[in-house]
Amino acid sequence: MVHRRELNGEEIVLGNQGALWGSAMTWWDHETGSIWSQPIGEAIAGPLKGEHLELLASTLTTWDAWRTAHPETQALDIEGWRTAFDLSDMAVVVDLGTESTAYDIPALRQVGVVNDQVAGVDIAVVIDPNEDSRWVVFSRRLDDAVVDLDLTAEGLVDRDTGSVFDPFLGVGRSGPLGDQTLDRLPAFTSFPEDYFTFFPEGTLWP
Repeated sequence: MVHRRELNGEEIVLGNQGALWGSAMTWWDHETGSIWSQPIGEAIAGPLKGEHLELLASTLTTWDAWRTAHPETQALDIEGWRTAFDLSDMAVVVDLGTESTAYDIPALRQVGVVNDQVAGVDIAVVIDPNEDSRWVVFSRRLDDAVVDLDLTAEGLVDRDTGSVFDPFLGVGRSGPLGDQTLDRLPAFTSFPEDYFTFFPEGTLWP
């Protein structure tokens, strides 16, 4: 997940606090020493308790898949290591302020795309067919229309118009809506058993 490091017009500097809350990292800010939850971007202790950082749209993917989609990208060349996390044990969390829903990764892999609504926003949660460790969340609203999407070998296909969109970038490929792009929405991953730590009134799909 990615958050904007700006609060009330001021940039803040964050560091790794060293403890976990809900099996997830916590930060501390250098200005006040407040403790922040990484997944929800909320200060959970200290002078800024209750403040929130804005969650930005991001995606989880492999370097090869990202470089194919964005060949101009530059990255720091350092030795990496395999993560101990298995995406199959996690859920994609969509939090839109007043409501949140978690989508179990194994269930998502079975259907490819989920057309849903969270906090009145029409969304699509997608597992990329070419790389099942890669997921993304899109808005299903295009101008005044809401698309219902199926995942096929061609890509994301609008059931009404047959328009096709790239399942990772959301860019229209063909059909009446082929000149439009689906907007990416912010989301992040969490262990399902920890989801209700962050969102006690949240819901699980299906």
